Formats: sequence, structure tokens, C-alpha cells
Amino acid sequence: MQSGAFALAPSNSFLRSRKPEIRNPNPRFNLISLSTPSKSLDLIPIHGSFGSSFSRSSSSSNFHGWISVPSLVSIRKTNDFRVRATSVAENADESSAKSSAFLQTLQLGSLFGLWYLFNIYFNIYNKQVLKVFPFPVTITTFQFAIGTVLVLFMWATNLYKRPKLTTSQLLAILPLAVVHTMGNLFTNMSLGKVAVSFTHTIKAMEPFFSVVLSAIFLGEIPTLWVVSSLVPIVGGVGLASLTEASFNWAGFWSAMASNVTNQSRNVLSKKLMIKKEESLDNINLFSTITIMSLILLAPVAFFMEGFKVTPSYLQSAGLNVNQLYVRSLLAGLCFHAYQQVSYMILARVSPVTHSVGNCVKRVVVIVTSVFFFRTPVSPINSLGTGIALAGVFLYSRVKRIKPKSA
Repeated sequence: MQSGAFALAPSNSFLRSRKPEIRNPNPRFNLISLSTPSKSLDLIPIHGSFGSSFSRSSSSSNFHGWISVPSLVSIRKTNDFRVRATSVAENADESSAKSSAFLQTLQLGSLFGLWYLFNIYFNIYNKQVLKVFPFPVTITTFQFAIGTVLVLFMWATNLYKRPKLTTSQLLAILPLAVVHTMGNLFTNMSLGKVAVSFTHTIKAMEPFFSVVLSAIFLGEIPTLWVVSSLVPIVGGVGLASLTEASFNWAGFWSAMASNVTNQSRNVLSKKLMIKKEESLDNINLFSTITIMSLILLAPVAFFMEGFKVTPSYLQSAGLNVNQLYVRSLLAGLCFHAYQQVSYMILARVSPVTHSVGNCVKRVVVIVTSVFFFRTPVSPINSLGTGIALAGVFLYSRVKRIKPKSA
């Protein structure tokens, strides 16, 4: 009611006499906020508590102790948003990088698994065919023919870009195709004469021939570590050969010739220094060599062994035609597939890593072939094979050691 009296009687003398002396009944109430009500909502003290700051604000000299709330809050919110956005982006990038690395590792592991699997089945099916059909030139030609069909299909359907090769490039690739043809032919000749495990034990001497041929034709002098790693390779192969139950000289020298020709291919590729175009990568190079190998070997197979793949000839020889065709087809598919995968792996890893993987692959092939074909293996033979493979692994490791420059 008192407040209502003040409103209804504004002309009261008592009120008029007292009006000039009215002071702020609340000492903590800031009169400045009455004149600038909109600004009073935008100010906060930067020193002390609200009470002490309000009491000090009656003096205009202390008014500089206030700052604008929206500017401080907006800066803090903007900075906080930027920090959070940056951290979220960094976390997303880190998560994406981990996911990408995991997928690449999974893909590489899958390729290694396929490499080993195709190689195992190639050796099994190939050995089964060679045991009943001892014509290695015809079988090798058939394998190149299957590879050629796959390559042409791959190029025709644009699964892989067909290279545009010049005449000079084809002439440079020709020596590689020759040694590639001979290497695979000698391998099949060895597989037809001796056990799969023994052929791959002899083929463990590939590093030895690589070092010798590189020194002769490229002038690459091996380091002491490399030479030392060759000792267990040669010794292990010799020990395994002396105790091999299926040993014969034809199979032994065929495997040795395969080592020479395969390593000659590597040396020639360095010696000729083929100028690669964008479309001529490792896979296209291998595809081109496959087609050229078929063209080179087909006439040789016809003149050396004749055309002995007709059903009538196979039936007259007492063979199961369907079984022989199916196994030959599977061997040819696995032959081309494992070499294609090998080049895909080589494009993703270093040559040293690829060499280590090849050593492990040889161990897997030897072990699986021994169990599958129930090959008799003596303890000394196993020891020799193990020493040779350990030497190959050691060789692949010491190849990383670079000679000190003078």
C-alpha cells in the first residue's frame, strides 16, 4: 500500500522536499545501469566479485575494469569449436590411416596366401600329369597356351590395360622370353624325373647362380656376407642330393639348368635396361613374355614330341582322357595365376621381402609335396634340405647390407 500512495499522490510536499535528497537505498545498486540498461546486461567484472565491483563502479575512473561479455564468450566458443573440430579431424585422419594400413596388410597377406596356394596346386597337378604323360615340352607349351588365352581375355575385356609395344621393345624382350621358356621347360623336365621336393631343393641354389652371373656379366662383386650365405646353400643341396631316393642325373641337371636360365633372365633384364612405358609394368611384361614363349615353344613341341594330345592317342596309351585334361588345365591355370600374383606382390614390397617370401614358399611346397606324394625322406636328406633353405633365407637377409663406400 505504501508504494501505491507514492504513485497516487506525487504532489505531496513531504515527498517533494525529500526528493532531492533521495539516495540509492541499495548501495550495491549501480545507477549507471539505469541510464544504460542494455549495457548492464553485457558487462562482467574482471577483478573480484560482483559486489565489490559494483561498489567501485560509482566512480567513472573505475569503469575501465569492465569488458564486453559477448566478445569474450564468442572468442572462447569459436576457439573451442576450432580446437574440437581440429581434434575430430585428426582423430578421423588417424582412424582412416589405421583402417587403410590394416586393409593393405590384409590384402598383402591374402596375395601371399594365394601365391603359396597356387604354387602348391601347380606342383601337385603338374607332377600327376608328368607321371602318366612324360612329354614335358608339350605340357609346357600347353601351360603357355592357357596363359596366353588368359592374357588376351584380360586385355580384351579391359581388366588390364593392353600395352603398346614398339618393335625395339619387342626385340629387347625377346631374349627374356627365350630364357623364360627354357627355365620353365627345364623345371618341368626335372619334375618329370625326380620328386617335387628334390627339384625345389635343387632350385634353392638360384642365389648362387644369381651371384655368379651378376659378377660375370654385370661386374657386381658380392660382399663377404653374401659369399658366406652361399656356403650353406651349396652344402645343403649337396647333402640332400647324396641321400635323395629319387635321384637321377637327368632330373638333377634339368633343375640346375632351370636355375641358370631363370637367373639369366634377371641378369638380362638389368643388362638390357628395357625402357618401360607407362603401360609396360611387370604384369604386362610377364604377359608379353608368356605370349612370346608360346610362339617360340609350339613349333619345338610339335617337331620334338609330335601332336600327342588327341583323345585317340591318350586312350590308346591307356590314360584317363578326362582326368588328364582336367589336371592339365588346372596345372596351367595355377601356373599362370601364381606367377601373376608373384608380380603383383613384387609391385607392393621390396625385392628382399619378395625373396624372403619366395624362400618360405619353397619350404611350404617341399613339405606339402612330401606329405601329399608320401615321398620317402631320410633324416640326412631332411637336414640337407633344411640347411640349403636356411642359407637361402640368410642370403635374402644379407642382401640388405650395403658395402661401405670408400
